[in-house]
Amino acid sequence: MQARFGRLFGYDDPAMKPAHSGGWSHTLPRLEAHLALPGLKMTNALRRRIVVAGVALVASLTAGTAPVREFTSEKGPFRVVILVEGLERPWSLAFLPDGDLLITERPGRLRVVHAGKLDPQPVEGVPEVVAYDQGGLLDVALHPQYATNGWLYLSYVAGGEGGIGTDVLRGRLRGHCLEDVHVIFRMQPKTGKGHNFGSRLLFDRDGYLYVTLGDRGERDHAQRLADDLGKIVRLHDDGRVPNDNPFRGRPGARPEIFTYGHRNVQGLALHPWTGVVWAHEHGPQGGDEVNVIRAGTNYGWPVITYGREYDTGEPIGEGTQKAGLAQPVHFWAPVSIAPSGMAFYDGDRFPRWRGDLFIGALRGQMLVRLELDGEKVIREERLLQKVLGRIRDVRVGPDGLVYLLTDSKQGILARLEPLSP
Repeated sequence: MQARFGRLFGYDDPAMKPAHSGGWSHTLPRLEAHLALPGLKMTNALRRRIVVAGVALVASLTAGTAPVREFTSEKGPFRVVILVEGLERPWSLAFLPDGDLLITERPGRLRVVHAGKLDPQPVEGVPEVVAYDQGGLLDVALHPQYATNGWLYLSYVAGGEGGIGTDVLRGRLRGHCLEDVHVIFRMQPKTGKGHNFGSRLLFDRDGYLYVTLGDRGERDHAQRLADDLGKIVRLHDDGRVPNDNPFRGRPGARPEIFTYGHRNVQGLALHPWTGVVWAHEHGPQGGDEVNVIRAGTNYGWPVITYGREYDTGEPIGEGTQKAGLAQPVHFWAPVSIAPSGMAFYDGDRFPRWRGDLFIGALRGQMLVRLELDGEKVIREERLLQKVLGRIRDVRVGPDGLVYLLTDSKQGILARLEPLSP
């Protein structure tokens, strides 16, 4: 906590920190240098007073309080409160009805935050995941009737014939153990590559489950309806395929596919007023997109894109537009932000943010606020640039506050709170 506090909030001068061994006796000479004034005689009594004052200062800054820093948005001031530190590659979070939080860590752990503190013991019963490259334990989502049926859902990377890929399970949390675990979806085919797994989970108003699946580095497969690579699939809550899925009954097409032509969707959110599903996805070099998701739509990858090849900078596909292929609502080019996590703000704690779309950024290390007019983006604001690090997930809590996870070996859970203007 102290190290993070120093780096993030400005108390990072080594001379102002107690030594790990030897206490303040090692720090005192450096502190004296900072306090040196003409005519000041450093007596033993004065030294003792400095030590006492220094200890009291550190205690007042760190004991019993979370690190806080204040910022300004175009729509008003807010503060960032660090709630939890020491998470290893956190990927997603969910809010339980009792006030606890669930957090996935990509190496394969499901963690619980209770009464504002991280339980040191991970949840038991989570199946083994393949934590390779970008893969591991990914998203977590609660069933819309979680309070009565107890089902929670996890997406994760698992092995199978041909390699690895994204699977989805559901189970019930009883005490500190995941029970009644069933795999309800297995991505086909599996491949040997370690990137572009997706994967976000989302329930819509009708109770259908959406699962985003990356192209796994096999870009041409995103246009093939015979497999799951580069698709968003729609399922019943138990994994069955809905009868009205757009490609059900089409020869050679997988019936679970809802949309296709995606590269790597890592943001999925339900519009709180229209009930329409929105998504964002990673482009290659540039070409990150925000899209409105509609049944049977082809979103173009890799036939059209605003991105370019990583190594050469050459264009990809046939250009940026083509008849029959959807255009994004918003895109970033030529520089990617590497979006991850997405939430519409529908709370009451930030009334001037109401209706805005918030997106985390990995490469950009920031939080992006998009102001909307219907399905048109009319303004973009970039917040917390280079402050917290790589923002992996964004959620609006039942308390109306905004929660963020950072992607790091020492990841954090942070909360945005309003300040009076």
